[in-house]
Amino acid sequence: MTTMRILVTNDDGILAEGLLILKRALEPLGEVFVVAPERPRSGSGHAITLHKPLRLHTVHLNDGSLAYSTNGTPSDCVTLGTTVVMNGRCDMVFSGINEGANLGWDVTYSGTVSAAMEGAIFNIPSVAISVCCSEDEEPEYDAALHFAHKLAEVLRDHKLPPHTLLNVNVPNCTMAQVKGVAVTRQGTRQYVDRVEARVDPWGRKYYWLTGSLANEDVPPDSDVAAIRAGKISVTPIHLDLTAEALLDELMRWPLQ
Repeated sequence: MTTMRILVTNDDGILAEGLLILKRALEPLGEVFVVAPERPRSGSGHAITLHKPLRLHTVHLNDGSLAYSTNGTPSDCVTLGTTVVMNGRCDMVFSGINEGANLGWDVTYSGTVSAAMEGAIFNIPSVAISVCCSEDEEPEYDAALHFAHKLAEVLRDHKLPPHTLLNVNVPNCTMAQVKGVAVTRQGTRQYVDRVEARVDPWGRKYYWLTGSLANEDVPPDSDVAAIRAGKISVTPIHLDLTAEALLDELMRWPLQ
């Protein structure tokens, strides 16, 4: 069997613990290349860098292995990783392991998921994987580590449709504590009280983007419901955002 070439990236930065854990999880399956932002880029979405030069720097991770950091976004990391570092020969992209959930509408903000989206644009099988810990919890990577390895094995033999990715969310627990794996739909997660106004020592206002999750009914087949049930959530996502159900109605609008 041909050795796989796997790109690992993230949005938590090149020094993130989850990045090194993901690399170690995938190393038994092939040759792993690491390209990640030089600093945390959480919430960067699918931004790409157009108005300044991108640079790649060699770094050594805590296990002594070679990796690359860049001043770009997570999406830039996939572009540079696949085309420059890997010379266009990439079999799989894994983004994570993110410290914090990427559920529901979070995917529109997430640099972790957007890196996998960039892989899907290149038509490379791509996965975003996150541990659903809160800000005041220590992340437990055991379940995510084991499932990342298992999923990469499965993806080696089962092809995703073109330009499709998998968004994986894992409970903050050990693999032995996981209640199962659920194939899910993207749920909804909406934040309230999102802007907190403060005053600096000179009396000038400034703002923090914050917020808490709204209390909403959760569809039982959603990613949010799976995590609440202690299950690993696997959500297929494609890049076509067309609201298909609205097409026929729009045809009847007086738009001409």
